[in-house]
Amino acid sequence: MIGIPSTTISSSDGPRPIPLIGMGTATVPGRSDEVKAAVVEAIKVGYRHFDTAAFYGTEKPVGEAIAEALRADFLKSRAEVFITTKLWCNSTERHLVLPALKKSLQNLGLEYVDLYLIHWPLKINYQHIKIPVPTEYVTAIDIKAVWEAMEECQNLGLTKSIGVSNFTSQKIQEIISFAKIPPAINQVEMNPLWQQKQLNEFCKENRILLTAYSPLASAGNSWGNNSVIGCDVLQDIAKSRGKTTAQISLRWLYEQGVSCIVKSFNKERMKQNLDIFDWALTQEDLNKISQIPQRKLVYLLGFVVREPNDITAEIDSKL
Repeated sequence: MIGIPSTTISSSDGPRPIPLIGMGTATVPGRSDEVKAAVVEAIKVGYRHFDTAAFYGTEKPVGEAIAEALRADFLKSRAEVFITTKLWCNSTERHLVLPALKKSLQNLGLEYVDLYLIHWPLKINYQHIKIPVPTEYVTAIDIKAVWEAMEECQNLGLTKSIGVSNFTSQKIQEIISFAKIPPAINQVEMNPLWQQKQLNEFCKENRILLTAYSPLASAGNSWGNNSVIGCDVLQDIAKSRGKTTAQISLRWLYEQGVSCIVKSFNKERMKQNLDIFDWALTQEDLNKISQIPQRKLVYLLGFVVREPNDITAEIDSKL
């Protein structure tokens, strides 16, 4: 079993360890059995952080996998795993936050999660999830009211830590200005093609851990692409080092002082994605990566938003 380094984040129990690589579970609908089997296999490989969300529809299979792993003695206790889930945009109102978390806990079959995130700083004024979401149903949220409800969730012991996802530094600064419990994490798109340098520095200055999703641009998923895996610069470095392009991207993230969420349901790739801790990139490698042209690719509400697009300005105005 491969050991994964950890860092600590603020929690109701004081500094709390969080593995620096977690397994993502976002997938297309109808793959619950595959998700459950993959999580069990990931536990056997060495993964201990599992990232899900109400929107993904994978909370139940993640919870079932944890229960199976405990029965099979792959885990000694619930405390060995770090579980993250997220508040979806149709529940970003003060009175809806706590019921949403309770529903997620019911799906997971757990008494608490380790981390609860606001998935997006947006409100969807639509009763049912419809993909893509018409932009006329997307509005800004009352962040103070929602964050106070998130704090209540932590104070009740239903989550050990709280944080945000897809938040700008300006939005986080707004939370910090009134929060009794500041965000522990900001989970955002980050990879060598979208390096988030300024946001990473801001989060470090404010003791917030930045967590990278789509570290490989979600290659292999219907909503992703091969922009990272197919990047010539990364491929050249990988070839010279005897590594995979994915390993170069993940190692680069590790050296930026962030954690990351990577998804593969393939056992061998699960192992490869953890084989990044006993070697380092050279300064020449880092210089080459720093010069890669930047390209933002945001996976939002079931459709892909690329800049510059007419919809991007509309969405950004609501962030």
